[in-house]
Amino acid sequence: MRPSVVGVNRDLLRDLYAAVCAALLVLTAVLVGTVIQHRDGSLRVGWPPLLASWDPHVGPGTPAAVVVAAAVVVHGPSLAARLTWRPLLLSVWGAGLAWTWSLALVDGWHRGVAEQLTTRNEYLRAVGRFHDIPAALRDFTRHILIDSPDNWGAHVAGHPPGATLTFVLLDRAGLGGGGWAGTWCITVGTTAAVAVLVAVRTLADESLARRAAPFLALAPAAVWVGTSADGYFAAVAAWAVTLLALAVRGVRPVLNGFGSGLLFGLTAYLSYGLTLMAVVAGAVLLLGRGSALRPLLFALAGLVVVPVLFTVAGFDWWEAYRLLVTRYYQGAGGVRPYGYWVWANLACTVLIVGPATVAGLRRVVVRLRRREDRGDLPLPLLVLSALLALLVADLSGMSKAETERIWLPFAVWLLPACAFLTGARGWLAVQAVLALLLNHLLLTGW
Repeated sequence: MRPSVVGVNRDLLRDLYAAVCAALLVLTAVLVGTVIQHRDGSLRVGWPPLLASWDPHVGPGTPAAVVVAAAVVVHGPSLAARLTWRPLLLSVWGAGLAWTWSLALVDGWHRGVAEQLTTRNEYLRAVGRFHDIPAALRDFTRHILIDSPDNWGAHVAGHPPGATLTFVLLDRAGLGGGGWAGTWCITVGTTAAVAVLVAVRTLADESLARRAAPFLALAPAAVWVGTSADGYFAAVAAWAVTLLALAVRGVRPVLNGFGSGLLFGLTAYLSYGLTLMAVVAGAVLLLGRGSALRPLLFALAGLVVVPVLFTVAGFDWWEAYRLLVTRYYQGAGGVRPYGYWVWANLACTVLIVGPATVAGLRRVVVRLRRREDRGDLPLPLLVLSALLALLVADLSGMSKAETERIWLPFAVWLLPACAFLTGARGWLAVQAVLALLLNHLLLTGW
C-alpha cells in the first residue's frame, strides 16, 4: 500500500476515534443527566442534556427534510466545487433555508414555528409592554429581578432589550405574532452560513470555503435555528465578524469597518454573553496584521453608536447585567449543578455541530502543530478563537443548560473545520442523520 494511502487511512481512523469519543461524551451526559434529573430534578431539563422531551413523531416537514438532506449529501460537494462564487453563496443560503424550514415543520406550523417564540416566557409576550418604547427602556431594569413588580419573563430579563425590541419593531411594521417572528429568525438566521463562508474565503482560502459550504448548509444546528431568537443573534454576530474580515483585508475598509462596529454594538444589546465574540474579532484583527489599524478605528466608531442610543434612551447595560446575574441565580441557574453542566454543555455542542465538526477540529489542531502549513493557519485560528469563546462561556457558569441554542453564535464558526475532512459525503450523511433523529425523536424546547 502506498504511503499516501496509508496516511489517509490513518487520518480517517483518527477522525473516527474523535467522533466516537464525542458520541461517548453525549451518551455519558444522557445517562448521568437522567440519573440526576430523576433523583432531584435539579437539571431542569426534560431529556438531559437537551431542553427537550422524548416524543417520536413525523410531520409535514419530514419528506422535505429527507429530500433536502439527500440532495445536499449527493450533490453538495460537487456543486460547491463547480459553482461560481455568488451562485454558491445563494445556493448555500437556499439549501439552509430549505433544511431549516423542513426541520421546523416536522413539528407542524403551530408547534414548530408559530408558537415557538410565544411560549416559555419568550419575547412576544412582552411586546404589549413596549407601546411607549423610550419609557419601556428607561424602566427595563426595574423588572429584571424575580421579586420585582411585573418582572419580565426569563428570556426577556435574560437579554438586553435589543432582543425584545426586534419583535416590537416587527409588530409595529405589521408583522406581529409568532409566525412572522419565526419567519424572521429562520430567514435571518440562515444567512449566518453565508457570512461564515465569506469570512473563510477572505481570511483563508476560497477552496476551503467551498469544502466547508455543504456542512454549513446541512448543519444539525438548524434544529435550533428554526426557530429560536438565538439563530437571529448568530447571524448578526456572524456578519459583524465577516464585515471586519473584509475591512482588514482591504475591501472597503471604511464602510465595512464601520458596519462591523455597528453590528458588534447591536450584538451586545441582543445578548450579554455575545460580548465574547470579541475573542473571534481579535483573531480577525490578528490575521489582518498591519492592515487592521485603520479598519479598527472605523469599527470602534461604529461600535459606540448602538450603546449611545440605548444609553441616551435610558437603558443602563452594566446595571442590567448586574441584575441579570442576580436573576440568573434566583431562577434555574441557581439550581442547576455546575459540576454536571460544565462538561454536559460540551455534549450539547457536539449535537449542534455534529460528529463531522469534532473530527474537523481534530484536524485543525493537527494543522496548527505543523508549522510548515502556514498557508492553512488562518482557518484554524478563526475556528479555535470561536472554540475559546465557547469555553470561556462554559467556565463562567452563566451558561448552564440550553446551550444548544445559546451557543449557536459560536457554533457556526466551528463548522468550517469540516473543510479539512476527507470523504465529505460520508460525513455529510452522518450530520444529516443526526439532525433528522434529533428532530424526529425529540420535541425540542426551541
